[in-house]
Amino acid sequence: MTAEAGTNGTMTVSTPSALGLTLRNLLPPTLSILAFFALWELTCRVFQIKPFILPTPSASFAALIQYAPAIREHALQTLFTTLAGFGLAVLAGVALGALVGLNRTAYRALYPLLIGFNAVPKAALVPVLVIWFGVGTLPAIITAFLISFFPIVVNVATGLATVEPEPRDVLRALGATPWEVFKKVSLPRTLPYFFASLKVAVTLAFVGSIISELSASNRGIGVMMNQASSSFQVPLVFGGVLLVSFMGIALYALFAGLEQRLTGWAYRGEHD
Repeated sequence: MTAEAGTNGTMTVSTPSALGLTLRNLLPPTLSILAFFALWELTCRVFQIKPFILPTPSASFAALIQYAPAIREHALQTLFTTLAGFGLAVLAGVALGALVGLNRTAYRALYPLLIGFNAVPKAALVPVLVIWFGVGTLPAIITAFLISFFPIVVNVATGLATVEPEPRDVLRALGATPWEVFKKVSLPRTLPYFFASLKVAVTLAFVGSIISELSASNRGIGVMMNQASSSFQVPLVFGGVLLVSFMGIALYALFAGLEQRLTGWAYRGEHD
C-alpha cells in the first residue's frame, strides 16, 4: 500500500492489485522449489550418482508418467485415507480442544493424558490396529487420525485459554449471553490458532497414512513405494515421495488461503 499526492494536494492511497499480491505470494515459493530441483538434478549429474542410489528429479517424474494409470489408483487411496483421518481429527480435536480450553478442571485432568498419548510412536500402534481391524483402509484412516489429532487439540485449547478477559467482561457488562461472548470474542481470537493447526495436521495426516500403508495395506502410495523398492525401481520410489509432497503442499496451500481470507485481520500487513 502506497500513499501518493493528488493534483489538488490531497493524499490518495493506492493498494496493490490482486494479481500483484498473488505473484508476490507465489513467486518466492515457486522459485525456491525450482531452485531445489535444479540443484538436485545438477548434483546427480555432476557427481554421476547412480539412479539406484539417488535418481534425478527428471527420472522420478518420468517414472510417475510411465506408471500413471496404476499410480492414480494408489494416490486416490492415500488421499482418501488422509482426508478421512484428518476430518475425524478436526471434529474430535475441536471438541476436545474447546473442552480443555474453556474448563480449567478439564485442562488439568486431560492435558497429561494428551501429552502421554502424543509421546507414543504411532508406527508402533499400526500392528495393533491390524490385529483389531485387519489389513486395509481402516488402519490407515485411524493412523492418520491419531497423528494429526494432537496439534488441533493443543492449538484450539491454547486459543480459547489465552483470550483476553477485558473484551469478554465488557460484553458481559452490556448484557451479552455466554454464546454471544463466545461468538464475538473467543471464536475470532481462536481462528488463527485453529488454522495454524490445520496446516500442520493435514501434512501429519499424510505421514500417518503412509506409515500404515507401508506395513498394513494393499493399496496406497506407501504400498506402491514398497513394491517399487523391492524391485529396485528407485526413481518410482522417489516419484511416490514427490507425489505425496505435492499433495501435502496443495492441501497446505488450501488451508493457508482460507486462513488468509478468514483471519487476515490477525496478521501484520505487507506494509508493516
